[in-house]
Amino acid sequence: LAGDHLKAASDLGVPLVGVGLLYRHGYFRQSLNSDGWQQERYPGLDPWAMAMQPVEGARVEVDLAGTPLVAAVWRAEVGRVRLYLLDTDVDDNDEAGREVTDRLYGGDSEHRLRQEVLLGIGGVRALEAVGEAPQVFHSNEGHAGFLGLERIRRLVVDEGLPFDDAVEAVRAGTVFTTHTPVPAGIDRFGRDLMERHFGAFAAECGIGLERLLALGREPGAAGDSPFNMAVMGLRLAGRANGVSQLHGAVSRSMFAGLWPGVPEDEVPIGSVTNGVHADTWVAPEMADVLTRHVMPEWGEAGPERWARMLEAGDEEVFRAREAGRSNLVAFARAHLRQSLVRRGVSAAACGWCDEVLDPRALTIGFARRFATYKRGTLLLSQPDRLRRLLLSSDRPVQLLFAGKAHPADEAGKEMIRQIVAFAGDPEVRHRMVFLDDYDIALARQLLQGADVWLNNPRRPLEACGTSGMKAALNGVLNCSVSDGWWDEWFDGDNGWAISSAEGVEDLAKRDELEADSLFALLEGTVVPLFYERREGPVRRVWIRKVKTSLASLGPKVS
Repeated sequence: LAGDHLKAASDLGVPLVGVGLLYRHGYFRQSLNSDGWQQERYPGLDPWAMAMQPVEGARVEVDLAGTPLVAAVWRAEVGRVRLYLLDTDVDDNDEAGREVTDRLYGGDSEHRLRQEVLLGIGGVRALEAVGEAPQVFHSNEGHAGFLGLERIRRLVVDEGLPFDDAVEAVRAGTVFTTHTPVPAGIDRFGRDLMERHFGAFAAECGIGLERLLALGREPGAAGDSPFNMAVMGLRLAGRANGVSQLHGAVSRSMFAGLWPGVPEDEVPIGSVTNGVHADTWVAPEMADVLTRHVMPEWGEAGPERWARMLEAGDEEVFRAREAGRSNLVAFARAHLRQSLVRRGVSAAACGWCDEVLDPRALTIGFARRFATYKRGTLLLSQPDRLRRLLLSSDRPVQLLFAGKAHPADEAGKEMIRQIVAFAGDPEVRHRMVFLDDYDIALARQLLQGADVWLNNPRRPLEACGTSGMKAALNGVLNCSVSDGWWDEWFDGDNGWAISSAEGVEDLAKRDELEADSLFALLEGTVVPLFYERREGPVRRVWIRKVKTSLASLGPKVS
């Protein structure tokens, strides 16, 4: 999402600069053991071998509870946009300091706090060190939130402003985006941690620690309650937003207490729905169709140009979609074979991989983080109905899954194990595949080759979601719970909505009801529509729905 944001800013000529951390081990590489259990590997990344260069002479120092931490600054050019990345793996630091930028989502709470001090406070200092002078700062979720404290400190110490005046001045140039509708997804830090890391900071600003901590304390919370990064982000922002209209409404409800006496629908948190960088994700065959019928710069086209897709020839849209599915099947066969060999299966025993999947069968893709609320195993809850769909002799369905579980999320890993176990049954293994080590290259293949993109979270826990947007640009039809962006842009004709039973408090019962809705939709509508042929080999009824989806969603998702 952040990468697409920078690419889009470059395309549009928006004067944007990005700041992040250079994780020496990035996020993990995923593999599976012989039991189908996720294994994590953290290969080192060599920045000298990547498309970035060090900014000579730019050094940043921050204080970590009395210990100085030094970071080098690297610059990557994302088109016309500059992205600066902070790297603590330098000789100036001891071993603990060098590990601050070791990996994404690693370590304990203090490790997380150190990373966020570096990103927020160090990020402001890095921009000064490289000669950038931004007028507005955007904290993308709470991770960079300490940038507000650093800007306040500068106004107090360097300009002599009273603390409250400095807060107001910083707020005027700050935007905060919240990305989670789940309270557990917000970073919180204990009072002892905050005192250790920000006691000297508060003293330098001429205020007591309590006054500083109050910025991140929820109304009515006890004095020893954790410091809430989202609460601070909202308090220090002149503008705040969720990432879809529904998420904006959920956020207004979640954080209404910060504005006592204000009606919930007037709480000043708006919404800016996420989007994707169209050129990154669309298959060449589909891009050719869009170039011919929408305009050469189709990624920037408005609704009236996208409406021309309704007049595109069924045959050429059909050919583009068939090519995407064929490419995906070939890719999946090779990927599965390699994965099995890595898990210890002999090459001779992998011959069946050459017959996996059918380039002519209805193909459903599901690829995202394996968090429990996303319910990656919902289809497995009714195994007999699933087998009937997969093994139909005249109207078969095939399923491709991909995605990683957080290294500490045992429940997410168990969901992956269940999918791998079900897909390993010799009866269904030619119709259902889990593709490990989900990354951008694998995502492209899935998004370009699936016929249906499945999304079945518990509403309203999906803040936005963007994979379905990328799929839609490739002529893939979305079948999703009305959550996130789909709640906003589903119009009854551009895909399908799975019924949500969010009024049912018993989660097991709710999941059962929503699985029933999903199966009924697949059995009674989606599968029959895909296999309906009125004249010739072209699936004209299906392709018309594809064109409707493109015309409707094309101008919105970029």
